[in-house]
Parts: sequence; structure tokens; C-alpha cells
Amino acid sequence: FLLVWGLVLLCLCRSYTLRSSVSWVVSSNDVDVEDADLSEEVAPALLVDGAGLWKANVLGDRLETPGLGEQVEPESGEAAQLSSRLFSYPVEKVKKSGGGSSPPPHQETARTARYIAHYSNWGHLATISTQDKIRGVPFGNIFSVSDGPLDNSTGVIYFYVTPMDNTVTDLKSNPYASLTFSEAEGDFCRQMVYDPEDPRCARLTLTGKMVEVAPEELAFAKEAMFSRHPVMAKWPVGHKWFFMKMDLIQVWLQDWIGGVSIIPLEDYFKATPF
Repeated sequence: FLLVWGLVLLCLCRSYTLRSSVSWVVSSNDVDVEDADLSEEVAPALLVDGAGLWKANVLGDRLETPGLGEQVEPESGEAAQLSSRLFSYPVEKVKKSGGGSSPPPHQETARTARYIAHYSNWGHLATISTQDKIRGVPFGNIFSVSDGPLDNSTGVIYFYVTPMDNTVTDLKSNPYASLTFSEAEGDFCRQMVYDPEDPRCARLTLTGKMVEVAPEELAFAKEAMFSRHPVMAKWPVGHKWFFMKMDLIQVWLQDWIGGVSIIPLEDYFKATPF
């Protein structure tokens, strides 16, 4: 029995590849997809075989796909029209985090902190909760972040958030938060066979006050976030997304055995990750 299932899985793995993309279905045939505002429907990542698009229809919360072993026919005119009304953002559009560079020597703590802050695409943000059952208790959430385009690091962390998020509600009550990154997000710790909790697998915690980005800074914040996370540009406008940043109070780093470093803000901002 296990052998049969193994062969089925092997066949599936050989038949299909998962494309790294996120797509939405546009409901109108007349929509210009490049300029379209999105509705709330979200299509899943698409599976593609050698012949073409794997048929996938979003009907409410239900996904229709071919059964096991079913051959996918070439797209009809109608199916091709549907395919053309999907817009996707392949991961290849964004350079790999880390840009191929190696981490700085661990003795260069300020530079290491800037390196991690710049090349991390996401982090864990901790706030003081306003949720009824855990009011006043720390609450953590994952956010995509950027301190600037890959060729322009500022050390200032930007966010693209919605008022619908529990964390944003928390920040309206108490704007102070801590953002934690781990070098385990990239390839370095895996290559060195460092466990994420190993002190040599650096971790950085930035603590500060979360504020809305001022109008004169919005253009850079948008470039910083959308250049690193291009799919954000097409997120549903009904969620009222807006930009925030963290005004730093403390930079905490552990990147080696034997203690942690509290890096002066002046040193942090003077350093470069490149």
C-alpha cells in the first residue's frame, strides 16, 4: 500500500511543478488588469505542467482541480481568456534575499545588525495585545518589511499594514513594539549547520515606536516595500492599506557565543550592510 502511494506521489512530482506566484481572478472581461483594483477573491498559486495551465476555478471557497491521473487538455479559447485575466508575480522578479553576499564578521556588530535588517524580507513583530482574552499580554505576528530597495539600505524599517490586523489595533493603543529577525531566514545558518537558536546564527531585535509614514516620505516607503514585495501593489484596496515605520529606541544583537550587544543608534545608522 505504501509503495503504491509512493509511486503515485512520484508521478505527481514528475508531472507538475509549483510556480512561485500569487494570482487573483478579475471578475470582469473588460478589466485592464494592469490598472485594476482587486476584489476580495484570491486565486491559489497555479500548478503548471508541460502542456499549459492546470485548470483551477475559484468558486466561493471551493477549488475545482483535475482528479488524480486525469490528463489536462490544451486550453480552450474560454480557458485561455480566463488565464489571460490572471496576473502573477513570479518570485524571480525579486532578487534573492542576501544578494549573494556573505554576513559581515561577527565582531562588526553594527554592520551585522544593518546586514540582517536590510536582507530580511520579513520579521516577527511583538506588541501589547488589546484582544479581550489576552489584553495586556505580549502578542506576536509576522510582517513583510523593507529598509529600502536592495541597492539602498536606510536601516529604517517600513511596513505595509491594514487597520483590520490585530497588531495594528494594538499599536493604536500602545505604539511601542519589538521586531525580531533571524539569520536563519537566509541560507547561511543552513550552510553552516547552525540551529536557529545557536548564538552563531545571528538574531536581531529592533525596539521602537511604530508611526505612520509622513506624506513627504511616502514615495520612498512605497518604493522600499513594493520593490521587495511586488505583489503588495495589487492587494485589495478595500483593506485600506497604509505605510508605517519604526522609530528606533534600541538595537539588540546576538551574533556570537558569550553575550549580546546593545548597539548605539548612531553606530547602527553609520554602518552599511554592503
